[in-house]
Amino acid sequence: MGTLDYLFQGFETALIWYNLIFAFVGVLIGTAVGVLPGIGPMSGVALLIPVTASATGWLPPESAATSAIILLAGVYYGAMYGGSTTSILLNTPGESSSVVTTLDGYQMAKKGRAGSALSIAAIGSFVAGIVTLVALIALAKPLSSVALKFGPAEYFSLMLLGLGAVSGLAGTSVTKALIMTVAGLLLGTIGIDNVSGIARFTFNVPWLYQGIEFLTIAVGLFALGEVFKTILEKDEEEGEIARINNLLPSKAELKESAAPIARGSILGFFVGILPGAGATLASFFSYILEKKISKNPSKFGTGTIAGVAAPESANNAASGGALIPLLTLGIPGSGTTAILMGALMMYNVQPGPLLFEDHPQVAWGLIASMFIGNVMLLILNLPLVKVFAKIIQTPKQFLIPMIIAISIFGVYAVQVSTNDLLLLLGCGILGYFLSKNDYPIAPLVLGLVLGPMVENNLRRALTISNGDFSIFVSRPISLAFLLITLLWLVIPLLMKRRGKEVIINAEG
Repeated sequence: MGTLDYLFQGFETALIWYNLIFAFVGVLIGTAVGVLPGIGPMSGVALLIPVTASATGWLPPESAATSAIILLAGVYYGAMYGGSTTSILLNTPGESSSVVTTLDGYQMAKKGRAGSALSIAAIGSFVAGIVTLVALIALAKPLSSVALKFGPAEYFSLMLLGLGAVSGLAGTSVTKALIMTVAGLLLGTIGIDNVSGIARFTFNVPWLYQGIEFLTIAVGLFALGEVFKTILEKDEEEGEIARINNLLPSKAELKESAAPIARGSILGFFVGILPGAGATLASFFSYILEKKISKNPSKFGTGTIAGVAAPESANNAASGGALIPLLTLGIPGSGTTAILMGALMMYNVQPGPLLFEDHPQVAWGLIASMFIGNVMLLILNLPLVKVFAKIIQTPKQFLIPMIIAISIFGVYAVQVSTNDLLLLLGCGILGYFLSKNDYPIAPLVLGLVLGPMVENNLRRALTISNGDFSIFVSRPISLAFLLITLLWLVIPLLMKRRGKEVIINAEG
């Protein structure tokens, strides 16, 4: 069967009535998650895993996996749509990938152009979603075929690239990012070693023998960390929500935003493919690119439509691009895709090169549902934007208990352990102090997910080579990945050092 045949089968799966409901619920919840500051797609997806397990319990295993991943993916890319609403109306990004949108979006809103900004953000997000889907359809099968030729050495080097990429790009300090990456790798070693059967870092505590549950760490650091930040810092200053007048952008605004949307969609997709790069980096890159090529760069930051169109397109394209390494290589490129990977594995569906061969219903059903979900999001976001704007006004005294309750329910439903609830609380406190001191959390989360996979592939490669480490540099693909990882870490340091030398020479 060809790609188009598989795609048509995917649409047959996605258009089943209950999958349409799951897609709609997913994008609706995702939009709400994006609108509410402090939750974010990662926590939203994590908290809904036990809910999907209950909701799909009446379906056969393969159909249950497809329906669950359709809903969870809907939350993921739906949150990218919703994040722009608070950025534009309240100057408060719903999530990190919408930070750049505040620069021009809020300025537009202050000038009475909030409706145009919201509409362009929704249109840009829709176009980016379609561009990403076309690229995903075109690249999925070829990449899977290439990945089938990967051995343990290639996978080890690829995962190092993922860790190196997120360490080199997260936060303002590479050193802090590397510290967090190593911390995540160390957390991943806790428990019984699968090969030797030896307990590692368990300190004779039986609860630790099974290892640290990823969901507990993720929900604690992200969701509860934000809760503690809100409580402890007591930010009483509430921004004034801008009025939404005319929702339809003018012809001039549509014309001005067309090229930034196209550039943002393409750039965001390729940035999203990179392990560890993510939607936040894509939105920043896109904004910088538009400012660089603009004939009048001084207008950026004062309310130009290009400053909204480009980053909003880029962050949506990046979220779709991040699914490519997950589905084709089995490598989560971000914390949210790592949770999606965990959800698939919970349904005995292993992401990676064999996914499209062994579980075509899941893979192509998800791809087709993303097209349907993007159409739903466009229809939802344009007429209902005023309704979503009301969600922003949810008082913190109601919102914080809701987030805490959902966090505790989500973790306890998966683990059924009070020890995990204590760990959840500890991670929440830790998450607050880490973010307060500018320690990026994403490298820790990715280190925790990829750590066991890195270790297993290292062992397998050394078993094949009888302990000869040269296997990692004698295989061309593995060597290429290692060189890219080295460059990814070294180039920012060299550029930073060169920048300092230029400043010193200028002062001298």
